[in-house]
This record gives sequence, C-alpha cells and structure tokens, in this order.
Amino acid sequence: MSHVVIIGCGIVGAAIAYELSQVKDLKITVIDKQPPAQASTGAALGVLMGAISHKIKGNAWRMRSSSIQRYETLIPELEAITNRKIPFNRQGILSLCLSEEKKADWQKLAEIRFSQNWKLEVWDAAKLKAVCPQVSNDKISYAVYSPQDRQLNPTALTLALVDAAQRNGVTFKFGVTVNKTPTSTNWCNELETTEGKITADWFVIAAGLGSSLLTAQLNQMIDIRPVLGQALQVSLGHPLGDRNFQPVITGDDVHIVPVDNGDYWIGATVEFPNDRDEIPPDEELLKKVLTQAIAFCPELAQATINHTWSGLRPRPEKRPAPIIGKLPGFDNILLATGHYRNGVLLAPATAYAIREMIIPNDS
Repeated sequence: MSHVVIIGCGIVGAAIAYELSQVKDLKITVIDKQPPAQASTGAALGVLMGAISHKIKGNAWRMRSSSIQRYETLIPELEAITNRKIPFNRQGILSLCLSEEKKADWQKLAEIRFSQNWKLEVWDAAKLKAVCPQVSNDKISYAVYSPQDRQLNPTALTLALVDAAQRNGVTFKFGVTVNKTPTSTNWCNELETTEGKITADWFVIAAGLGSSLLTAQLNQMIDIRPVLGQALQVSLGHPLGDRNFQPVITGDDVHIVPVDNGDYWIGATVEFPNDRDEIPPDEELLKKVLTQAIAFCPELAQATINHTWSGLRPRPEKRPAPIIGKLPGFDNILLATGHYRNGVLLAPATAYAIREMIIPNDS
C-alpha cells in the first residue's frame, strides 16, 4: 500500500486528500501547522470565475471549466456524506462594464463560450436596470452575465472535504511542523516533524506560502511571494434588488457577494510587499473597495460593517500560477501550490491532476 503525505490543509490540500481518499490501496496523511482552512483559504471570497474569464483554450481553460463542472456534483456529494451545509450560490456572476471599449471582445467571447457549450450573455443598460435595479450608476455602459459560474463558502467547503476524507480513512495531523526533509538522489523517504518521523512513498506540497521554505530545505526553492487581500462583511437587513436573483456582482475588480439574507461580502484589495518585504494592511485601500461597491449599488451606503479581515495569497515569482507538477530533481515530490487568487476555483482540477500523477491511467 502506497503512503501519500500531503503538506498543507487549505482548500487545495483538503481537495487533494478527498480525491485521493477515493483510490483503493492508498494510505493518506495530511499535516499542517495550523487548523484547516486558515491562511488564504480563510480569507477567500469563493468567487468561481470560469466562463466569465478570458481564458479560452489550453490548460488554463480546461482547469477552470472542469473545476466548475466538478463543483456541481462535489457540493451535493459532500453534503450527503457529511450532513454539512455548504453555501453554494448557483445564480451566476454579473460583471459591470464602465466603457463600451471592450464590448466587441465580450460579444466574441460569448460566441466562443456558446461553441464550448457554456453560456455568456451581454446585457445592455436597460436590461441591467430591469433585472438588477440595485445597480444604479450612470457610468455603467453594459453588463456581462455568466449564469454557469458560481460562488461558495471556502471555509465550509474545506471543513466538509476534511470530514469526508476522514470518513474515507485519511489521517489529519494539525499543529505539526516539518523540521527537516532528509533526501537521497531524486527521492525523498521521510519527513522529520515536531511529531516525529513520517515515512512515505509520495509527498505533496500544498502549503501555499509555506511551500517556499519546504522546497528550500530540498535545495530546490520555489519562490512564492505574499499578496495581501482585505475584505469586509456588511449587513443591510434585506437583499439588494430581487431577493430571488442574487448573483455575485463584480466590476473594476471589486466583488459584491451575497452570503445571507441581507449580508454581503465585499472585496478584495490587492496589496504587494513594500521595500522591506512587509505588507501592512492599507485601510485606505479597503475604504476605496467599499466606496466602489457603493458606487455600483448605492443602497450599500446604508449597510452596517460587521467585520473586516485579510489574508495572504501565494503568488509565484516570475512564473505563472498555479504550480502543479514534480519538484525539479525529485521523482516523488509533487507541487500543488502558488494558486494566487484562484485556489478555490482550481482546487478540484488540481486534486485530479495530482491523482493522475500518483495513479496514472486510473479511471
């Protein structure tokens, strides 16, 4: 029986654990120095931008589309197994456009999506006003509606993945830190951790920002840098617009996310390290995000701010995100890290890719 050790239990590590737990004759252990769904997962808004993204071919599009399709079955599957409720908004994403400049590009993308059996609709200002009266801004020229894109609660999903994986026999060890990684040529046999040595046949590094330190111990450092994101939750007391149509509304890189009856998440900032490699949260940037959300939906000015939060996203330096594949120089160390702002979106596809590397041709 092969033993797989997964390092990291955010959304990506948890998704890999659950995916592998369905393979016979695998022993799976997940270790993390924190409880599950911390770091970037705990701060994510869970907006799944697939059809509305401008990725149209290659692996980038395949991963997005396959992940969103998998979520349609994964959410009810996990809810049935664990008896946990996972908030999952199936009412799509509405992107607000402030200029006519790119309208032809959106219309072309809608044609491409139609050929790919996906839907994308370009609404004029009159239709936008009729369907979403809460959007009230004369600068909005038109909108793009993606009915098949989704939004979910990343923390609830991660905890359900952990629960389901445990039911399938996966062992989770939280509060455990990797101290050392002894290796031989092209092979890693064991980890030295704060809980003792762990031997395994495969190691999967899904530790987000912690991946850089782990790979540095193997003399193959993968450079992943932090990017801070801040968000806030507000309470209006009633839904914006039609209570029966509550899509995610996005525009100018600001998301307005329905999370409950009259509660909304709003975010997120994108903040890079300063010259001292520090990222102190910029309160003014968060205020600008809220101001922009209010400009799109003026009724939000009456909302009460419940709380604010922030998280660090793992962004690969000088290479595309995410990083999925073998660690250079090693045959049994796999990377599933550096997803930057798309960890929740790409978790199912990442999990399947890791499964294929460990169990090739497994159906």
